[in-house]
Amino acid sequence: MSTITNLERRRIQGEIVKPIYEELLAEVGPEKAREILSRAVTKSAIAEARQAAAAAEGGASMESFTENFNRTYRNRGAEAGIEVEVLGEGPGHLDFNVTRCRFVEMYRDLGLGDIADVLSCNRDGVFAEAYAPDIRLDRAQTIAQGAPCCTFRYRLKSGG
Repeated sequence: MSTITNLERRRIQGEIVKPIYEELLAEVGPEKAREILSRAVTKSAIAEARQAAAAAEGGASMESFTENFNRTYRNRGAEAGIEVEVLGEGPGHLDFNVTRCRFVEMYRDLGLGDIADVLSCNRDGVFAEAYAPDIRLDRAQTIAQGAPCCTFRYRLKSGG
């Protein structure tokens, strides 16, 4: 069985979403179209997080969340879709910046740059909380919104 990268998966999804989004725009306008799409993407992120949590050896925790991040993104190079600068990790936190996001670049190439935040960025916080309810994401900025980097600061609700 061939495994595709997250970037490839999101490209395929983007190609499917584009004509649906265009129809939504025509029918309900940009604000309602974004809202509908955001709800659908949130449901998808929650389902993916629950699947990842169920597969986590030893259960869902900050430690297994960090291991999943390292396996999926940090240790995969260009195929991961993001370039990261890890600032620190520990029992109650994972801090990094995304310095290049090929997801946003790909959505822009597909003509979906105006909803890259909905299709990509908005997944991160809900994924974390669905993976382990005590994990929260604090992010001040994203590349999709025009910032030079995305700031990811994952924390346990209980501190850390």
